[in-house]
Amino acid sequence: MLPEAHHIGAEEVAGEPSAGRVSRVVGHAYPWDVLGDPSFADRVESLGVRQVALAASYHGTRAATPLHPEHRVVDAPDAALYRPVREAAWAGRALRPVSATWVASADPCAETTDELVQRGIAVDAWVVLAHSARLGRERPDLAVRNCFGDSYPYALCVANEEVRDYLALLAAEAVRGLPVSGLSLESCGQLGFAHNGVHEKTAGAYPPAAERILSVCCCPGCRQEWTTAGADPEEVCASLRRAVATAQVAEFNALPEALLGPDLADLLLTIRCGNQDLARTQLLAGLREAAPAARLTMHGQPDPWATGPSPATTAGALAAVDAVLVPAWNASGATQDAIGAARRLAPADVAVGAYVTVLPPADPRTVADHAAALVAAGANELHLYHLGLANQSQLDVLGQIARSAG
Repeated sequence: MLPEAHHIGAEEVAGEPSAGRVSRVVGHAYPWDVLGDPSFADRVESLGVRQVALAASYHGTRAATPLHPEHRVVDAPDAALYRPVREAAWAGRALRPVSATWVASADPCAETTDELVQRGIAVDAWVVLAHSARLGRERPDLAVRNCFGDSYPYALCVANEEVRDYLALLAAEAVRGLPVSGLSLESCGQLGFAHNGVHEKTAGAYPPAAERILSVCCCPGCRQEWTTAGADPEEVCASLRRAVATAQVAEFNALPEALLGPDLADLLLTIRCGNQDLARTQLLAGLREAAPAARLTMHGQPDPWATGPSPATTAGALAAVDAVLVPAWNASGATQDAIGAARRLAPADVAVGAYVTVLPPADPRTVADHAAALVAAGANELHLYHLGLANQSQLDVLGQIARSAG
């Protein structure tokens, strides 16, 4: 039996700019969750959710579909664009997406968007950007590489102009002609060491300090930028390797500034954030043409060294979007602190969204109270994961959260 949901309302927060009232509740879904399931929209409405972030481009995954009438699992082997891959747009480009042949539709995202909009459910296009293991394997020179020379093929490095061009076109093509009210932009920046997939066997091997250093990209593009800034790439990589060894000492969890020295840490972080800003600026320029009225949500974190699907949020990013979506799957005080830090960094007119899940390892009995604590910490949007992956009892918890926020 689930506990009574803690009420989420305006009284939760005082004194924080634009915090304390939940202005939006968004549920996430894949096109295959909706296609072929005439009951999907009814379930969403019964939860009290009126807005869905729908994957328009997405990385490879194997997804459960416990409530779908026609299947129980979908195998999406590659990162794909869930729109037509138009030759007119992609001709002559070495980096290009593939179509989602595993979905029985020529334009899965458009077909699904139309179905939801006709039911009065607003749609955000959920666009996953620099996360493509297929392209990283095909072009290892454009993938993130650590200081030991190990490649992260799932992570395209935005230090490369070719990658930035690809991301901008991918985003524009993902939303082209769609009646979407918003855009949810994931992995617009540096992905790093931590990655869940391909039977991942790295969890817990390295402390957070080592993971931060192993997430510093040393690809040819980044090395060239170090050289331009006056640093020797071989010396930088040697310093990074020494820092990894130091960080692997038990209980040693220093920040990169302590491990590398403030000058080198500042150089690496400045170059990384500068490239993320370049990628974002180029990408948003195209999106403003493709979907000029759409509300922009950027997945990000206040930690300046954060990498992954939600990379570090720069001041430039916060000034350019309508909302920042902070991962909050871990029900801990640290997660609440991250929401509070994002609220303090963001301008008053930029919303802070908390990205919460009801899936394992989350405990369904505590998720509602966790969501309330995130609102108390400064979140004024809740983004719920996941409308298609969740079974009925898990969906009931998401409904509990949505109705409490309404």
